[in-house]
Amino acid sequence: MIPLLARLAGAAAGGALLAASFPPVGLWWTAILAIAVVVVVLSPVRGSAPRARTGTLVGFVTGLVFFILLVPWVGLYVGAYAAWGLSVVEALYLAAFGAGAAVILRAGLAPGPRGVGRAAAALLGVAGWWSLWEWIRSTWPWGGFPWGRLAFGQADGPLLPLVSLGGTPLLGFVVAALGAALGFAVVLLSRRDRPVRVVTGLVAVPLVSVGLVAVAAVDFDDDESTQPLTVAVIQGNVPRLGLDFNAQRRAVLNNHLSVTGDLADRVDAGEVPRPEVVMWPENASDISPLADASAAAQISALNRRLEAPILVGTVLPTGEGREATNSYLVWDGRTPGGGGDGDGAGGDGPVLDRHDKKYIQPFGEWLPMRAPLEALFPIARTAGHFVPGDGDGVITAAGVEMGVAICFEVAFDPAAREPVARGAQLLTVPTNNATFGHSPMTYQQLAMSRVRAVEHNVPVLIGATSGVSAVIGADGEVQQETEIFEPAALVAQVEIGSAGTMATRLGSIPQAVCCLIGLVGLAWAVIYTRRQSAHDPKES
Repeated sequence: MIPLLARLAGAAAGGALLAASFPPVGLWWTAILAIAVVVVVLSPVRGSAPRARTGTLVGFVTGLVFFILLVPWVGLYVGAYAAWGLSVVEALYLAAFGAGAAVILRAGLAPGPRGVGRAAAALLGVAGWWSLWEWIRSTWPWGGFPWGRLAFGQADGPLLPLVSLGGTPLLGFVVAALGAALGFAVVLLSRRDRPVRVVTGLVAVPLVSVGLVAVAAVDFDDDESTQPLTVAVIQGNVPRLGLDFNAQRRAVLNNHLSVTGDLADRVDAGEVPRPEVVMWPENASDISPLADASAAAQISALNRRLEAPILVGTVLPTGEGREATNSYLVWDGRTPGGGGDGDGAGGDGPVLDRHDKKYIQPFGEWLPMRAPLEALFPIARTAGHFVPGDGDGVITAAGVEMGVAICFEVAFDPAAREPVARGAQLLTVPTNNATFGHSPMTYQQLAMSRVRAVEHNVPVLIGATSGVSAVIGADGEVQQETEIFEPAALVAQVEIGSAGTMATRLGSIPQAVCCLIGLVGLAWAVIYTRRQSAHDPKES
């Protein structure tokens, strides 16, 4: 019998290994080891078969260690309790996974007839059950928190091409299945089980995975023509770190005007090619150019110098109390006398198009249960009053349709998929990471953006106020990137015209299939266990 403390120690090790697959460590294969370790500690071993309540505790410990190591930056300027609170909440989802996984493994690895078939069913069931809870925590409550999905730790791994077949759900499912297969093999070998069951776990799933990667790596659209687009990404930097960077709105705007002006000088001197579109980050001009004539005139002057539209991140009041939208404008003030019509897009003024952030973050950009939380926690008053937009995530600049996923939006599958499905040939990720200092957050976001590039075969531009800004090719490789908290301008040529993959076309179907596999796996395990109740192993 394995003591409970030993199982919990294994659970903590699994959480640490899972965190290690993400930046700053970034070892993709540790995610597979993490799932394997969790499967081992949840499996019937040496006469001990954990029940659901033990699985709940194991899953919770795994999740708590994982998120504490993954998102300490959440509490960087508001206090460690914020990171701990988020970690506890997110760990509850893994607790639910552990409860169901214990039941599935109890049925799949129990001695008895049809062992190979049961092991295979359990293996798929565990992977699908993981996928189900990963999806739930990514969508509920208040829009969910997708940070830390298995797929986002695979930007440098050989499994990454799978994301173009079935999106992040398929990639995460395969990572979980590989980990489960390794865990099964360890358990079966420790019991000196029949070789055929070991081979089923250790060989079959990796072989299928290799086959899928090979299919994903084939370029079925090699006849599709592309065209170059010269882009510039501006990182103006912020005057100081912390939550009060917004108090320096004029300084932040001036920084971006200055760096863009320096770029115009370099273009005029022939040092860099003239960009066709210039990208500013989120919050680059929180002094709204729609309301401030000076800001509008300065940005328009740069339009004329560079002969290109500028994508401007700003905050726009809705006119309803303190409510505002986190907006991204296509600004082109080259029209004589164009002063903007203030309606957001498509008018006679310099605002040619607009995206309002749809996936706004609770407790940051808006506050659920605002009145009681503000009364209990004074820091809660710093939460924003943003309201979500309702657009399709597509803007048009320089005649090119572009997708926009503002900051945390890139973590949400529809925010990246829907614009490409609607014709976007470039994905922009304007972001403001100044409130997270020198933490790994910005590199975790960079990894997500690399995964999105491969998922939809689309170039991705990250424009950050303080870094990391980057130009990412459709193959997921970083072509250029900046340092953190340094002014910079990136000028690059990206290929557009071939965006979209099978994952783009399938939409949410792979997610639904993976979740269904998990539900079916649990249902099968419950039915089997009840039928075999007389042969249940001892409770751990």
